[in-house]
This record gives sequence, structure tokens and C-alpha cells, in this order.
Amino acid sequence: MRTVPERPARRRRRNLPLIVGCALTGVIVLLSILAPALARYDPAAFDLAGRLAPPGGAHRLGTDRLGRDVFSRVLYGGRVALAVGAVAVLIGAGAGIPIGLAAGYKGGRLDASLMRVMDGLLAFPALLLAIMVIAALGPGHIQAMLAIGVVLIPAFARLARAQALVVRNQEYVLAAGAMGAHDLGIVRRHMLPNVAGPLLIQMTVTFSGAVLAEASLSYLGLGTQPPTPSWGGMLQEARDVLFVAPWMAIWPGLAIATAVLGLNLTGDGIRDRLDPRLTRNTT
Repeated sequence: MRTVPERPARRRRRNLPLIVGCALTGVIVLLSILAPALARYDPAAFDLAGRLAPPGGAHRLGTDRLGRDVFSRVLYGGRVALAVGAVAVLIGAGAGIPIGLAAGYKGGRLDASLMRVMDGLLAFPALLLAIMVIAALGPGHIQAMLAIGVVLIPAFARLARAQALVVRNQEYVLAAGAMGAHDLGIVRRHMLPNVAGPLLIQMTVTFSGAVLAEASLSYLGLGTQPPTPSWGGMLQEARDVLFVAPWMAIWPGLAIATAVLGLNLTGDGIRDRLDPRLTRNTT
């Protein structure tokens, strides 16, 4: 029986991961942007008389051990998580992609030297490497951005190199070189646009990892410092009163899970849209 390829519009309607991922991510982003308008209380304001109040009434999601409004802190914590994740991804991609493209395009000793450096960074567990960077720079959300960004560089470099190795011998690249085009121009005008799809997917997926890494560092006391709210810091504060005030851990934990799930689903959906090998056929 002859197979008929699905129409692009039909495939788009079936891309459920992209739809769900964008919806979840959009909710997190929108709530974070609107935090000043939605939050009734200052996320750092103490109210010892109302400490550990359960959800409901004036405090939608309850209060913590110092009487701070959990809803406000979750909203503002989203701002920190998204900002740290976005900047970390930009650092990782901004450094890793040029390294990978240069290594893949030029090859030889440059390729071997750059990749050995990347292999050296990959030899350390990601969280341990981030902790080492913060140990040298000191704790804080700015330092967390840099630390997570450094951890992400090898992943972008290796992916960019692999894609560059695929396209560097394509006819359009060889033709540009034969016509006397400069190496930088060949990479920027001919190679980068043709490897952008996998790199975009990588940025989306690593964004979720960066959000999770920021929460992990803050939980360990190495990321965002009090009184600035962060999801990881809220989980750390909830540890000692977990059975007395479980809402202190439930809401930031749910926010982390939603953000990570949304970004991962978005990355999967983008991959399905951009990878022609995933085209489905109907009989």
C-alpha cells in the first residue's frame, strides 16, 4: 500500500509536546514578569506574628518560618531562576558554539587542543564543577550564572563541532572557500545557519538544566543569597519544618518541576519540528 506523507499542518497540530511545553513555560514566564502586580506582600517582609500560617485567607499559599508570604516568594523566585538560567545558557552558548565551530571547521591541532580542554571540563561532574567555580568566586546569583555557564560550555562546544564536521565538506561550503571567502565569513554565513536547529534545541534543553542547577546551588547555600527569594533557597528553608508546614516545600518544588518539564517538552517539540527524520507516514 502506498504511503502518503502527512501534511505539515497536520503534523503541527499533532505536536503535543511543543504545545504543552510552551503553555507551561509561558505560565511560568508570565507569572514571573507580573510578580510585582500579583504579589500582595513584599517577598522579604517579616511578620513573626503570622509565621507558618497555612494556605488560605490573606496568604494564598501560606507563610514561612519568618512570616513571609510564600506566594510572593515563589513569584519572585521565578524571576531569579529564569534570569540565572537565561544568562547561564547565553554564556555557555556564547563561548561553546564558537569553540565547537572553530574546532570542527579547522580540524587538526586546533580541533585536538580545544576538544581536550572541553574533555577536561567534562571530566568533572557538572554540579561539582559549578561548586568549584563558586568556591573561587564566592556565593551569589551572579556567581551562579557564571558557574552554570562554564558548566554548559562543553555541551555546546561538542554539539557545534559535531554539526560543523557534517557541513564543512558540503558543496556550498567548499564553493565559498574556492571563491576566496574568509574562514570567519564561511562559518558565519554558511555553516552557522545550517547548524542552528540542533543548537536551538540544545539551548532549550540546557535552559531547564540551568534552572535546576540554580535551585540546587541555592539549596546548598551557594547560589542566590537571602533575603532574595529563590526556589532552591525556599526548599532549603522548608527542610526543618517539612512535616509542620509542608506547603513551604510543595509550592517551590512544584514551580521547579513545572519550569523544567515545560522547557524539556518545548525542546522535544522543537526537535520534532526541525528534524526531518522524524516525519511520520500514514498508510
